[in-house]
Amino acid sequence: MSRAYNFSAGPATLPEAVLLQAQAELLEWRGVGASIVELSHRGPEFMQVAAEAEADLRTLMSIPDDYAVLFLQGGATVQQALIALNFAAPGQRADYIVTGHWGKTALKQVLPYVAANVAANGEAGGFRDIPARASWQLSDDAAYVHYTANETIHGVEFRSASGGDIPEVGDVPLIADFSSSIVSEPLDVSRFGVIYGGAQKNLGPVGVSVVIVRRELLERAGQPRAEIFNYAAHVRGESMLNTPPTWNWYLAGLVFKWMLAEGGVTEFARRNARKSKLLYDVIDGSGGFYRNEVAVAVRSRMNVPFFLCDDALDKPFLAEAKEAGLISLKGHRALGGMRASIYNAMPEEGVQALAAFMRSFQQRHG
Repeated sequence: MSRAYNFSAGPATLPEAVLLQAQAELLEWRGVGASIVELSHRGPEFMQVAAEAEADLRTLMSIPDDYAVLFLQGGATVQQALIALNFAAPGQRADYIVTGHWGKTALKQVLPYVAANVAANGEAGGFRDIPARASWQLSDDAAYVHYTANETIHGVEFRSASGGDIPEVGDVPLIADFSSSIVSEPLDVSRFGVIYGGAQKNLGPVGVSVVIVRRELLERAGQPRAEIFNYAAHVRGESMLNTPPTWNWYLAGLVFKWMLAEGGVTEFARRNARKSKLLYDVIDGSGGFYRNEVAVAVRSRMNVPFFLCDDALDKPFLAEAKEAGLISLKGHRALGGMRASIYNAMPEEGVQALAAFMRSFQQRHG
């Protein structure tokens, strides 16, 4: 068997070591006579898995004790709707910073529930940059301010390694979708009211989401909602208010352990910086054969969209890349072109192979 280098934006590549461990444990987990996916989520075996996963994520992200950690179904899009129901009173205003496709999606999910104020919007510029902070029109009485930390499709990222680009919004809770950049570098969790994201990019497989919420926010009444839509109820139920996606949660836990063994978020920040620089250097040094249209200061380390100088080269590029063992490079339909997603589990060797292929393709077709 020969595994390709998979540049999919999500579901994304998983660490090979994690897949091999899951394969070895699939039929029988730790000598209990059954697979972990067959065991009760309330049994001692899975409760151990769940506790270890939360503890490891807390260690990875240095999550303070005054934050709850939830592992939930539904994906980030569901969380976007639940955020409004849980943290905004009926008719209360909430501020949204829109810097790409997923920022627009987040806004769409809350329109039935809150008076959403688009405080900044990069769409007029094609989502190639983040509107300057001085231009944001924030509300005085907002329930919260929401932004998308990394736009998976447009390749625009709030750079947060030093904390300098985490938006300053005063005393209003800051809520952020970190689906595609969580655990990719150190992050000051205490700057946020809520951090959330789908697991299927950096944390594990599709089918489970992580929500990290400051406990004091759980005291807000929010809006009328069923118990299953109540974050406080999920915290009380330890993410088991209903049957959780146990296999997905287990796999995410394996990813956390793998990351810790590899050196944690500080080490992955170094790797991610090297990987993204390698690709951007190829693009910028191609003399226009390849181009990335995002402002350099906000280029994503996780998702690198790029275009070829001639659209007629797109199909040959993808076909030849596949032959070279490089898959899932086609850009999102909303943008076109190409996109290389290089999350934590993408080894540096994979990015080196893509860079070498891009140079070779230019030599043959330029």
